[in-house]
Amino acid sequence: MKGLEFIIFDLDDTIYPRSAGVMQAIGDRIHRYMVERLGLDEEVAVRLRREYLTRYGTTMRGLITHHHIDPEDYLAYVHQVPLADLLSPAPRLDAALSEILAEKVIFTNASREHAGRVLQTMDIERHFTRIVDIRDMDYRSKPHPTAYQRLLTLLGARPQACLLVDDSARNLRPARELGMTTVLVGDGHLEDGVDFVIEEVAQVGSVVKKLGT
Repeated sequence: MKGLEFIIFDLDDTIYPRSAGVMQAIGDRIHRYMVERLGLDEEVAVRLRREYLTRYGTTMRGLITHHHIDPEDYLAYVHQVPLADLLSPAPRLDAALSEILAEKVIFTNASREHAGRVLQTMDIERHFTRIVDIRDMDYRSKPHPTAYQRLLTLLGARPQACLLVDDSARNLRPARELGMTTVLVGDGHLEDGVDFVIEEVAQVGSVVKKLGT
């Protein structure tokens, strides 16, 4: 594949491993938000969170649609997690990113502030030219098709010039349908919408080499 211009990375559970526990901590904050800020019963909060994740891709989109929450208040609340206790510098990933010439971008359903803190804690922020966050997508998160169209518009990119790296096959399928090359990170297998599978994000360089760029 010639002409690869952008390597686009999901953030949470992709840039760092799921075992780090960041998303579990964020999930706890989401649950607390629903119970404390919205006054929902514990069991109702669990049920609705599961329902909104399935239907919309994020809990936040469901809460905006059905509970009319302030998204800025939500983002600030749920991302108050102790990243310094959960993440550390990632020298292998730092080295791998250094070898990739294409422009590197973060594409996340989270906030730009959270993404910046993650990258700083892992000491890899210097590699990324841009963070495309949930605000940039008008709060319509992956896997909603408009999120990917918005990403391409903001980057001024052709889908064929983009490689998308994500830990969710569900989030990769819309990108593949547009013409992006897709890489699944973590436990998974080749399936509809997935072009490559790697165990950890630091292996992304091997995919770039296979593509001949």
